[in-house]
Amino acid sequence: MSENLAEKTCVPCRGGVSPLTMAEARKLLYQASSWTIADDASRIVRTFRFENFKEAMAFVNKIGELSETEGHHPDIAFGWGYATVTMQTHKIKGLHENDFIMAAKIDRLSEQ
Repeated sequence: MSENLAEKTCVPCRGGVSPLTMAEARKLLYQASSWTIADDASRIVRTFRFENFKEAMAFVNKIGELSETEGHHPDIAFGWGYATVTMQTHKIKGLHENDFIMAAKIDRLSEQ
């Protein structure tokens, strides 16, 4: 895939499309290689580490702003020194390209 996922914009998924296969998910994962494919390719997950609670919360807030802009929302668990982000397209109960777009954009946020 030559197109940079972090430069793309999420398109609303209305359902009625098949989730990505494991092979398709692996092809997209190379642009979000710090993420892990989980549950037979139904979601991707990454845990980010921080020095304290305040940094973790600030990162979660940045993800929240990005999610609202993109119209695609992850599940996030966070606490002192960590934030675990899970991406899945709930309408199709699996992975869509949007999940990888968000993963790539969240990776960029973590580098700032």
